[in-house]
Amino acid sequence: MPSVLIIGAGFAGIGMAVELRRAGFSDVTVVEKAADLGGVWRDNTYPGAGCDVPSPYYSFSYAPSSSWPVRFSPRTDIKEYLTRVADRFGIRPRFGVEVTAASWDGARWQVETGTGEVLEADVLVPAVGQLSRPSMPDIVGQASFAGPSFHSARWDHSVDLAGKRVAVIGTGASAIQFVPRIQPAVAELTVFQRTAPYVVPKPDVAYAEWRKRFRLAQQAERAFFWALCEVGTLGIMGNTAVTKSVEWIALRHLRNQVPDPALRAKLTPDYRIGCKRVLFSDDYLPALMAPNVHVETAAITQIVPSGVRTAAGVVDADVIVYGTGFTATDFLAPIKIRGVDTDLGSAWADGARAYLGMAVPGFPNMFLMYGPNTNLGSGSILYMLERQARYIRQAVEHVATYGSGLDVRHDVADRFDSEMRRRLAGTAWTRCRSWYRVGTGPVTTNWPGTVSEYHRRTKRLAVSDFRMVVPA
Repeated sequence: MPSVLIIGAGFAGIGMAVELRRAGFSDVTVVEKAADLGGVWRDNTYPGAGCDVPSPYYSFSYAPSSSWPVRFSPRTDIKEYLTRVADRFGIRPRFGVEVTAASWDGARWQVETGTGEVLEADVLVPAVGQLSRPSMPDIVGQASFAGPSFHSARWDHSVDLAGKRVAVIGTGASAIQFVPRIQPAVAELTVFQRTAPYVVPKPDVAYAEWRKRFRLAQQAERAFFWALCEVGTLGIMGNTAVTKSVEWIALRHLRNQVPDPALRAKLTPDYRIGCKRVLFSDDYLPALMAPNVHVETAAITQIVPSGVRTAAGVVDADVIVYGTGFTATDFLAPIKIRGVDTDLGSAWADGARAYLGMAVPGFPNMFLMYGPNTNLGSGSILYMLERQARYIRQAVEHVATYGSGLDVRHDVADRFDSEMRRRLAGTAWTRCRSWYRVGTGPVTTNWPGTVSEYHRRTKRLAVSDFRMVVPA
């Protein structure tokens, strides 16, 4: 029976381990550099952290939960859910193990850790995610700031914001959650906005006890939001009827919540919807209307000891919070991985790419979870992760049966990459700058189709897509 080493104990890593355990594989090891599982739901402890995908859909199909308190559950409930799933299926990660490098020796993977320990495995599954490494903006003078500063994904709870002048840099999915939570406590809040996001209503509800216990109600809600997200994806792919409808909803939401015309003008996006992530909130826009809040759209030129300098002058601040997202396009960084005759950094010099987001030519028996071009603009990533785990499980079964490794063919991977680039060029994601791409380069993060298409294309492992690698 082949040994499998999974790197990362977030939803991707735990989901992969569960899939293998359910199929009868016992030699499965999950390593995690942190002291607990959870991934982004462990790391993001900022006030108001939660998911913008309804919980019945943001859960594994084989493990529905009757414990969701609300439709859009907070991070603590999501992390507790993942812990329960791991416990139920007997997944016990090795914590405090940071993988620094991995190399294929002709027969197996040799995996190096930060402590000097070398682990061996027949199959390597990196499951480190796309949203695990905070992105800090390149602003002159950051180190000169006299007060505390931190990224929202590394929230410093020792800093008391009550009565402080707080500068928030960034207006993405994290900022729209923590800004309404900290606004009532701070003396002054300046939100530095480079690009206005589209914000739509968040249809959150508290679940009644009968509904929690009624499995069919959960399944119906899951199916409804699956279908709704599939329609949303069609808009991103070019259906103008869908995009115009969602854009109308967002702009109507803005008009209803921000009566001040000057502020509303600042908060009106200047691009077509879908290019950047659409955000869900009922309390972010009202928070910006509060008398202690100012939205600053002048470009930041420098961080100075007393605060933030823009072309309009210096905004004094006691604390700076960076809500500037993640380095989503730096897949697997900073792990150094070497395959048959090249390293992954060289293979991805022109952008990360992988067949079906999972397999890279020249790296036998290595399969990625949440790899290139598998992120979603609309939908639940857990749906994608389940399909990837199913596909990789079939690859492990092949290795177990035939004893040979699987290395995706170059021509197969090249055709897939060409398809991705062609299809992505026609999506909304190419119309502006966003974390989905590096500068004006190709979109390497997102899947340019519906999740139902991905389900079909990953349902069965096509062995003909791979060349067999006989262990040396």
